[in-house]
Amino acid sequence: MRILRYLLLALIAVALLIVASANRGMVTLNLLPGELTTYIGRNWTIQLPLFLVVLGGVAAGLVLGFGWEWLREHKYRATAAKSTREASKLQREVAKLKTAPEDDVLAILEDKRKAS
Repeated sequence: MRILRYLLLALIAVALLIVASANRGMVTLNLLPGELTTYIGRNWTIQLPLFLVVLGGVAAGLVLGFGWEWLREHKYRATAAKSTREASKLQREVAKLKTAPEDDVLAILEDKRKAS
């Protein structure tokens, strides 16, 4: 199974390299539309190869998607943590009760011995 995973990753890497080598042309990225730059008086542009623009967009989309999903699942993680803490508390209480004497009279006598 591990070999299949590595084979799939290698195929994806080769496909990305082929796409990158086919799209090496330079493109100009403008931060603002042309009409807006006339009002501001500044035009922020950068020249990048097309494959960097495409792969950067995919990477930004993945980061935003994973971040959104992480934030969306926060309530489930909080509930799970609360349940885990409660289960630990109950396990400690059960262990404490198992070690306590079952007879009330013996419990009273043991408490008096500990106080002395």
